[in-house]
Amino acid sequence: MAVVRLKFLGRDEEELVHEQSLKSLSNLGVKVKSDRVLKMLEDAGAIVDRDRSVAKIPEDMVNDAVKNAPKSMVLGARNPKHDKKVPVETHSLLTTTGLAVYTVDLETGEKRPSTDADLADFAKLADALEGVDVSWTTVTAGDVNQDALAIRSLWTSLKNCGKHIQVVPAARDGRDARKQAELAALVAGGEDELRKRPLFSVISCPVAPLSFDRGPVDAQVEFARAGIPLVAMSMSLSGMSAPVTMGGTLVNINTENLASLTISQTAAAGAPFIYSSESAPIDMKTGVMDYGSLMFPLICAGAEQMAKRYGLPTMTASWGFETKNPGMPFGDVYHTAVSPLCGSDMISGAGSIDSAKGASLEQMMVDSYIWEDVRAVMRRYDVTEETAALNVVGEVGHGNTFLRHIHTVRNFKKELIFRDAEKRKLQISMSDDTTPRAREAVQRILKEHKVPPIDADTLRKGDELIAAYEKELRT
Repeated sequence: MAVVRLKFLGRDEEELVHEQSLKSLSNLGVKVKSDRVLKMLEDAGAIVDRDRSVAKIPEDMVNDAVKNAPKSMVLGARNPKHDKKVPVETHSLLTTTGLAVYTVDLETGEKRPSTDADLADFAKLADALEGVDVSWTTVTAGDVNQDALAIRSLWTSLKNCGKHIQVVPAARDGRDARKQAELAALVAGGEDELRKRPLFSVISCPVAPLSFDRGPVDAQVEFARAGIPLVAMSMSLSGMSAPVTMGGTLVNINTENLASLTISQTAAAGAPFIYSSESAPIDMKTGVMDYGSLMFPLICAGAEQMAKRYGLPTMTASWGFETKNPGMPFGDVYHTAVSPLCGSDMISGAGSIDSAKGASLEQMMVDSYIWEDVRAVMRRYDVTEETAALNVVGEVGHGNTFLRHIHTVRNFKKELIFRDAEKRKLQISMSDDTTPRAREAVQRILKEHKVPPIDADTLRKGDELIAAYEKELRT
């Protein structure tokens, strides 16, 4: 069957990126700022320089990691009807944005620091929107204990959303990771059930180029052992944290993912792992990551090809409009249209504004509605002898119409894509009416939508677990 896909690298270029990545891992190595993880890698065959905290990873370790990594997985959800399997067969799974430090107030339109209540609203909206498949911990709540931010964010999201949750940042250290897994196991019905259907996954970013901080990499090991999927998101910024060249950026992305994969599989063979990149050039005038760069979708496509070479599930593309205020600005058609076509299993960014520094409920609504149209195009198309329909052509005859033929009547609803008229009203570029319409829709959803609740006993146990953990942090 035919599916819309963008291919960027030729076979020889794909092979070169792979070979250069292996050379980088074995000759240059990666900095791992954890004695515990360095020893684990050394015991498995890596060459470790303790003075520099660098592990050189041989090719056979990488090959074993690729072999052991699962090639498919279920992203479980508290509401099982929202379980998602990756890799996908057609369109990507849309996720929300994450880590936004400010929120656009739904009532006043003012930008203010994000709170835990805001996170609850974003999670609830994600639960309600058909176009959103996975909910990140969308905003950074500034009114909770920052040392327990990750587990607090996971708990708020689980309570307010029945879909799969992705936590960003993943965890402050190994203990934090263990506590998150323990919390999710309460909701899942035990550790074994959590392994079968992990209710959450985590976004963990190496420090480009080629460095892993102690806390996050210790947490990565614990997540691997608990069966929690890890999304190894390379943030390779061309010209700043990666070579400015396309080749250099793709090699850095691939090297960091292979290093992260090796760490996870060394910790626990068969640990669920998702190859990921949110890499882009920097704006050479400002030094800021340029999500709107014309090169960005090509980097997405190149990273996706490398991941599929290894058979790994992926999150290599992003979605949304580069705008500082909610709405649908003019001029981002290229990025919005091309990026999803790389074939990524997941695509992040719904609700993002201001280069992901902020988040907007109205923007999430707009992004979700537009995505529903785009993903409809990314379905399977039957291109076969039967669908070529020469017999129908013969029956209709030269120069005549197919409109009244029974073949058209029987097939037009499944063959043609029909757009929702009401949702299209939010897609009118530069319309002053877009944001108010979205705001009204969000307000209605937050008032009327009911998220299936967590039972009272589990809620109590979860609250007690977090309270005890925060007490530990203070001692």
